[in-house]
Amino acid sequence: MHEGDNLIVEKIGPRLKMLKRGDIVTIKNATSNLQEADKTIIKRIIALENDTIEIKDGKVFVNDVEIEEPYIKGDFTREVDSKFSKLKVPAGYVYVLGDNRRAKIVDSRTIGPVSMDKVQARAFVRIYPFDKIRLLK
Repeated sequence: MHEGDNLIVEKIGPRLKMLKRGDIVTIKNATSNLQEADKTIIKRIIALENDTIEIKDGKVFVNDVEIEEPYIKGDFTREVDSKFSKLKVPAGYVYVLGDNRRAKIVDSRTIGPVSMDKVQARAFVRIYPFDKIRLLK
């Protein structure tokens, strides 16, 4: 996805805590950085509460199983902050990553797990640009 894309989102799933690994979600106020106040980011849920996440050797493991990620740009997930590269996701939180793992972006590698209270919506269809209309997976 790119800046300027228009998406259809639904807000019921996040409120009812009905999210799953692989869902693309919007997150409001992901960081406590004042420069990013009220900023909304869009990321993919990689791990749910009580899952163990580990990033090592450029790969992502959830509960000790390497996950397949055909959606990422490139084939390497770099570790950014070691304290967020191997952890158990606390209750009420999710671990999210961007699909462009080479860019310096805000995701759980830099800010840690994200509270479910900050997850606003689940994106499921890109409707613009018209030549890129598709279901999001």
